[in-house]
Amino acid sequence: MSKLQKFFKGGGGGGGRKGKGGPSPQEALARLRETEEMLTKKQEYLEARIAKELALAKKHGTRDKRAALQALKRKKRYEKQLTQIDGTLSTIEFQREALENSYTNTEVFKNMGYAAQAMKKVHENMDLDKIDDMMQDITEQQDIAQEITEALTRKMGDDFDEDELLAELEELEQEELNSKMTNVRLPSVPATPLPTHPASSRKKVEDDDDMKHLAAWAS
Repeated sequence: MSKLQKFFKGGGGGGGRKGKGGPSPQEALARLRETEEMLTKKQEYLEARIAKELALAKKHGTRDKRAALQALKRKKRYEKQLTQIDGTLSTIEFQREALENSYTNTEVFKNMGYAAQAMKKVHENMDLDKIDDMMQDITEQQDIAQEITEALTRKMGDDFDEDELLAELEELEQEELNSKMTNVRLPSVPATPLPTHPASSRKKVEDDDDMKHLAAWAS
């Protein structure tokens, strides 16, 4: 049996109730926190004593060598106790975190069990065969509705070939165009011949007049 199985079998999931021969997780956590607070205060006390003994050793120095050595010995003892407390606090902190995680996992497991029971109760009145039959009925009714919609939207009336109608329309348009072309009257041809170079003759006459005026002015 694994440690996790032993934990649950031993009443670890009992929440705030005491198991057989042991405290509840909440009580154990409270005790561990109290111990941590006590050891933390002891640490502060030892640190103060260490600083005090160090100051005494410096004060006596070589003038009172014996007193200085005694102060340093006490300082060493306090430092040793401080180191032991540091180790104890680390162990307690690890144990407290492990217990907190175990308690959290137990609560999660318990709540997941409640959720599973609720889901089971919800599904008690649901038959998979009935669900399949219902879905088939829904699909069949949807197909029928689609067929009805297509029947109602189908075009009614005569069925003509659209290409033939377009060809006939083009013939009518061509006939109308031919009719218009026959009614167009072209202009008649003039009886008198047109001058060969009318523009050039007028231009030459104008140039001659300009030269005459220029010669008269120069003279």
